[in-house]
Amino acid sequence: MSAAISFNGTSEVRREHRFDAANLTHWMTENVRGFRGPITVEQFKGGQSNPTYKVNTPDRAYVVRRKPPGDLLKGAHAVEREAKVLQALESVNFPVPHLYGMCMDDAVIGTWFYVMDYVHGRVLWDATFPDVSRDERPRYFDAINETLARLHSVDYQSAGLADFGRPGNYFERQIARWSQQYSDDVEAGRDPHIEKLMDWLPAHIPAGDETTIVHGDFRVDNMIFHPKEPRVLAVLDWELSTLGHPLADFAYNLMMYRMPPLIIAGLEGANLRELNIPAEEEYIAAYCARTGRDGIANLNFYIAFNMFRLAAIFHGIKARWKRGSAASPHAKELVSALPFVAQRAWEQSQGARS
Repeated sequence: MSAAISFNGTSEVRREHRFDAANLTHWMTENVRGFRGPITVEQFKGGQSNPTYKVNTPDRAYVVRRKPPGDLLKGAHAVEREAKVLQALESVNFPVPHLYGMCMDDAVIGTWFYVMDYVHGRVLWDATFPDVSRDERPRYFDAINETLARLHSVDYQSAGLADFGRPGNYFERQIARWSQQYSDDVEAGRDPHIEKLMDWLPAHIPAGDETTIVHGDFRVDNMIFHPKEPRVLAVLDWELSTLGHPLADFAYNLMMYRMPPLIIAGLEGANLRELNIPAEEEYIAAYCARTGRDGIANLNFYIAFNMFRLAAIFHGIKARWKRGSAASPHAKELVSALPFVAQRAWEQSQGARS
């Protein structure tokens, strides 16, 4: 594994993800209010699943996010779901980019896509916030914490998302989904820790249930911060969003405390006190205070579930890489992390703390 994979910035559009810019220009002229060409197109380096592009015009920049070309798993790469949740959350003043339009006509650029605003700000790929002053770091972590608690407080029915997922039994359904995807992606090989977790997790789901909107990939690098202030301007990458259990979503975010800074923005090994970053216990307490909880029981289950899911996602990336449809040039490096993440997931399930 590489200790520092840079997903920041844009590059020339990769050969396998090119499309007819004239067709996009015509569609945006017809469907995006205020749009004026000509355009130039670059591809964001990040994004493992849905290719994402920066579209520059004389007046402003836009972001286009599309399904990848090629054979796709049923239900995967549902950009129309991303568009739906963006529109719904903007209506309740949650920080997301403005959605300009959704195209479900493959003839335009080859696959379905949507166009959203390009939000100017900072994307931070290092969870230690090295470019932020020591005094301000706690405020950035508090902004992340507050934004996630705020998401889990949204009334999904009033926001028009009552049909965005099935309420209840989230863990049972998610474990089955990722287990099935793992089983289907035979070309990616087998992993003993994933297979043990496929048996262990369904037998240890905690009692009780809750349903909120969940982001599914709530990490520091999926947020755009204000250029100078500890404030989240926009939350990005809603591909895994659905109706689900808020503690699954929170534990995924909390996972940064239990992972090294190899593939995700992790804090393991960092001197939190020296950096003035809240300890895991403080971060949990802040979320609990915001959501009216008296602590979080069975936390190791929630962490293990998320690491299992991350391992399953990496396994899927491995399968797409072997099929030649992985969206990122860093797919091979992410694939190399699969055994480590799967093992760490199993360790968490057994109550181990790194």
